[in-house]
Amino acid sequence: MMQLGHDFIEALNTLAEERDLDVDVIIATLESALLSAYKKYQPGNQEAEIKIDSQTGVISVNELRRVVADINAIEDPEKEITLKDARRFDRTVEIGDTLKIARNPHDFGRIAAQTARQVITQKLRDEERKAAYTELADKVGDLVTGTIYKTEGDNIIVQLNDKTDAVLPRKERIQDERYNPGSVMKFYVLEVKQHARGPKITLSRTHPGLLRRLMELEIPEIQQGTIEIKNIVRDGGARAKVALVTLDPNVDIVGACVGNGGARIKAVSGALKGEKVDIVVYSEDMLTYIKNALSPAQIARIEPVLDNEKAFTVYVYPDQLSLAIGKSGQNVRLAAKLTGCKLDITPIEPDRMPTLKDIFHDVFTDK
Repeated sequence: MMQLGHDFIEALNTLAEERDLDVDVIIATLESALLSAYKKYQPGNQEAEIKIDSQTGVISVNELRRVVADINAIEDPEKEITLKDARRFDRTVEIGDTLKIARNPHDFGRIAAQTARQVITQKLRDEERKAAYTELADKVGDLVTGTIYKTEGDNIIVQLNDKTDAVLPRKERIQDERYNPGSVMKFYVLEVKQHARGPKITLSRTHPGLLRRLMELEIPEIQQGTIEIKNIVRDGGARAKVALVTLDPNVDIVGACVGNGGARIKAVSGALKGEKVDIVVYSEDMLTYIKNALSPAQIARIEPVLDNEKAFTVYVYPDQLSLAIGKSGQNVRLAAKLTGCKLDITPIEPDRMPTLKDIFHDVFTDK
């Protein structure tokens, strides 16, 4: 009879308590590993079982034979035994029973000890990976700070801490942003997947969620819920529009987000390679919302398109046309995405002599 011993069981129980492991699961895993080791150690194709006493550490090795009537009924001598031979081991067995024959293979105790060490070491690694995955899975959608480590193919490797690396794929990177080793940046946790070598974490620098988390970090009114973010659209590293609303009439949305001397919005923009962030006051009235979304352009009027409730013609004075459209169409494109509408920017071509209101439309608009 072999045994791992009381010391082993005590050490196993202590380890399990410290690492929050299930002793029964470890013992079951160890029994399975020992059975595999035994089958390699013992020639032949016998059925066997191995049990470990969780109190004493004693290892029982039994070969299993199915009891048949006589030698003529035996199809596999390594797995079957006649009733006559079986009753030499156990007088109570009957035909069809499974006979357990105790074995004590020479030198298997050393193999058992080595296997136990391997199993427990692997189990600890598995539990560490599982714990790391559980911890990181809760961070999906959160803001994290990481250090650029190196480039591997199309991925940037980012160190989140001493034990955890993450990847920043090319499609999640801000165009033309430099990722120099040692640079510290903020990232959005896009995805966490479980892999054999541990959790695989995917980060993003372009996801709207990154801008949301940065604004929550820098603007107390958003963090506290006084101001609510309704929608965010981004051209990563270039420009973004954020629609916000508040139920408190005393709160100035733009002032709260910009901050004293622009400090708050500059901190947000600075974390995103200088990305320009337009603060848009949300409105249930779509015409007002579109007008706000096209800021800083000044809009003359907006008309719905017949038979399409999500399409609008936006009229602007000629000097506001390029501002409304934006560089490469960026301003109108982001405004359309923010509001969920199709926007057609059309310049007003006056067919009359301009009035004072036309000439000073910006003054009247500001009022």
